[in-house]
Amino acid sequence: MELFKSLSTTRKIMLFFLAAVFIGSFLLWLPISSVKGVDVSYIDALFTATTAVCVTGLVTLPTYSTWSVFGQIVILILIQIGGLGIVTVMSGFMIGFHKRIGIGGRFLIQDAFNLNSLSGIIEFTKKVLIGTFIVEGVGALLYMTVFIPEFGLKGIWVSVFNSISAFCNAGIDIISDNSLCNYTLNPIINFTSSMLIILSGIGYIVWWDFIDAMKSFPEKKFKCLKLLNFHSKIAISVSLILIVAGGILFFIFEFDNPLTIKDMNIPEKLMVSFFQSITTRTAGFASVPQENLTNASSFVSLLLMFIGGSPTGTAGGIKTVTAAVLIANAIATIRNKEQTSIFHRAIPKESVNKSVAVIAVSFAIMSISTTLLCFITRADILDILYETVSATATVGLTRNFTSTLNVWGKLVIIGTMYLGRVGPISLFIALNSQKNSPNSVKNPTEQISVG
Repeated sequence: MELFKSLSTTRKIMLFFLAAVFIGSFLLWLPISSVKGVDVSYIDALFTATTAVCVTGLVTLPTYSTWSVFGQIVILILIQIGGLGIVTVMSGFMIGFHKRIGIGGRFLIQDAFNLNSLSGIIEFTKKVLIGTFIVEGVGALLYMTVFIPEFGLKGIWVSVFNSISAFCNAGIDIISDNSLCNYTLNPIINFTSSMLIILSGIGYIVWWDFIDAMKSFPEKKFKCLKLLNFHSKIAISVSLILIVAGGILFFIFEFDNPLTIKDMNIPEKLMVSFFQSITTRTAGFASVPQENLTNASSFVSLLLMFIGGSPTGTAGGIKTVTAAVLIANAIATIRNKEQTSIFHRAIPKESVNKSVAVIAVSFAIMSISTTLLCFITRADILDILYETVSATATVGLTRNFTSTLNVWGKLVIIGTMYLGRVGPISLFIALNSQKNSPNSVKNPTEQISVG
C-alpha cells in the first residue's frame, strides 16, 4: 500500500485502467457472461474488456449475440467507467457516501481531467456526474421511441446501453453485428447518436462555460458567446469546422458511390454524410459499412479519427485543441512570428511543446501498431491503417478487419487501445507535473538544418 501511495498520479491512473481491464476480462471469461452454447476464449474476453474500458468499440465477437445479460451489464459498467474515468467514478462513490476526498484524491481528479487548479474540484466532479447521467437519460428516452416498438420491453435495455455507449464514445451496441447500418436513414437514431457524441466529445469544461455565457443571452443575444473562455472558443470552433468540413467532403466523395449513398435523395445523403463526419470523432458507430467507402472518404475518416474530440470529454484522439495549437504554431513559423496565436491570444510555449509531444506519441503508437500488423497479417494496408488509427484514437470503426485478427493481431490491438487511451494523457500529465530543477545542467546550443 505504501508503494502505491508513493507512485505518481500518472502511474496510479494507468494502473487503475489496467486493473479495470483485467478484472473485466476475468468476469467476461466466466461462463455466466456468455450466452448458452458460446465458448469465449480468454483473449477475446481480454479484448472485449480492453475495448470497453478504453471506450474504443472494436470487437472480435458480436456483442449482441455473444454476451448474456450479465456479460452485457459488465461491458456497460466498463464503458461507463472508461468514459467517465475510474478516478471520477471512485470519487463519485465517495461523494455519494459523504466520504471526504483527501488532497491525494483531489490531485488524481485534477490530473484525470487535466485541470489547472484544485479550486472547486469536488463541485466540478459533482457537475460532471450529474450532467452525464442527465444527458445519458435523455438519450435513452429518445432511443426508446424507436427501440421499444421494435424490441418490446427489451428496447428499454437496448436504449440505455446505446445511450451510455454513444455518450462515452464507445461505439459498442447490442442491436446487430453491423452497428447502426440498419438505421442509416432513421432521423431519431441519427440525431440522438450525434447529440450524445457531440456533447460528450466537446468536453465538460466547455459545458459549464457555455451555460454560464448563455445566462446573459436575453441581454446580449449572440454577443454572449464572446464571454466564452479561450479554451472553449478553440474547442467549439475546431469541432464545428471538422464536423462541417467532414460532412461536406463525405457528401462529395460518396455522392455517386453505389455502395453507400448514391441511391438516396439529397437530405438523406446529407444526413448520412454528417453522421459519418460526427462518428469518426472517436464515437465508432457506423451507419454505412466502412469498407464500402471510397478511398478519399477513408482518408478523411483517418484524419478525423486521429484528431478526435476535445479535452476533458469522453472522446479520444489527439484532441481538437492540440491540433489547433500545432497548426497555429506552423502558421506562426511560416510567417516568421515569435508568438503562436489563436483568436489574438498568445499560446504559451509550454502548451505548444505539450501539443507536439502528444501528437508525436500518438503517431508513434499508431506507426508501431501498423508496422506490427503489416508483419503479422497479409491484409490490405488501408484496412490495417484504419484499424490502428481507430485503436490509437479509441474510435472503434473498422473496415470489417477486427474479426479476422489472429491471437497476435488481437494482442497488438489490445496494446494499441490501452496505450491510445492512457499514453498521450499520461504523457500530458507527466509533463504538467514535472518541473525543471534549478540545478539541472543545460546542454550547449548548436544550430542544425531542419526541413
